[in-house]
Amino acid sequence: VAAGVVIAEWDPYTIPIITEVTGTVRFGDIEDGKTMKEQVDEVTGMSSKVIVTYREADLRPRVSIKDESGKTRKVAGTSIEARYLLPVGAILTINEGDAVKAGDLIAKIPRETTKTKDITGGLPRVAELFEARKPKECAVISEIDGVVSFGKDTKGKRKVVITPETGEPKEYLILKGKHISVREGDHVRAGEPLMDGSANPHDILKVLGVKELAKYLVDEVQEVYRLQGVKINDKHIETIVRQMLRKVKIKDPGETNLLIGEQVERYVFEEENERVLGKGKQPAVAEPQLQGITKASLSTESFISAASFQETTKVLTGAAVEGKIDYLRGLKENVIMGRLIPAGSGFRRYTNVQATAPVSDETESEEDVSADAAAS
Repeated sequence: VAAGVVIAEWDPYTIPIITEVTGTVRFGDIEDGKTMKEQVDEVTGMSSKVIVTYREADLRPRVSIKDESGKTRKVAGTSIEARYLLPVGAILTINEGDAVKAGDLIAKIPRETTKTKDITGGLPRVAELFEARKPKECAVISEIDGVVSFGKDTKGKRKVVITPETGEPKEYLILKGKHISVREGDHVRAGEPLMDGSANPHDILKVLGVKELAKYLVDEVQEVYRLQGVKINDKHIETIVRQMLRKVKIKDPGETNLLIGEQVERYVFEEENERVLGKGKQPAVAEPQLQGITKASLSTESFISAASFQETTKVLTGAAVEGKIDYLRGLKENVIMGRLIPAGSGFRRYTNVQATAPVSDETESEEDVSADAAAS
């Protein structure tokens, strides 16, 4: 390859839909004024065919690739027909009857772009992650490993069925206007999104567990800052995520002193289990909980720390009614009370340490001479 030759190029603002076979284009349920309309770009003056929102539940705008006999071609090596469903907003790049080759672009889906290009444009996303909110249009993720198939459509929704090798299949309903990112016959793993959009952190925790959720949150927050060239060490975000995941909900108390449905600190749960296991009794079973930073701050064990953050009257009243005791184990409560913070030399193990200067041989000899002189 000669220097200066373009190796690859792509459009960062759209998702392409590419044909996998060669043949002739045929439209299905793509009707002008009903499921599709022509839009003119005010800047370039060029028109494009765009799939629009439609009311009829039985319509499925699609592009099929046919052979010379009019039959839908199949993807090489599979029994899957070359039929491509078009979501609302998809822009067609071909016309009815066009001849296409494998690898040709048949449609493109615009990506959602933020209007604000500076850091403030990404901060709402950071706040959404740290507050553990459900995204406005969150993606549906698969709960199991399996093969994708499509069931019978319901009112305005498509049914995606994931069939595992063993066990019962799972069904998911996705709005017809949304872009489904999997096709019939695809193999998906647990946690993979079935459509475009941001995943719900609570779903990730339920399906993949604490470690994968922590990794997801760190990566998503870092992505916002990396776009602005801001470098932040992962440990700072990991510290926040650790606080968000410090609570567990008791599912089975076993033979412990915990109650079913109770939310406790992870270390309290682990200490209680160690205690009963040491006696040969049945431990408790719990599921991890994800809390936003605001809720996590208010649900801390220290009522002094919680009262200094938000809802001061409510927190102090609740602490008084419950007769709470604050053992001043954290940073904020110790700062408020004017004590040393439990960090560095403020750790309990160092607070009672007494330093003594080492005695050298020269010092000892000088002390002996002084003692002899005083005696004489």
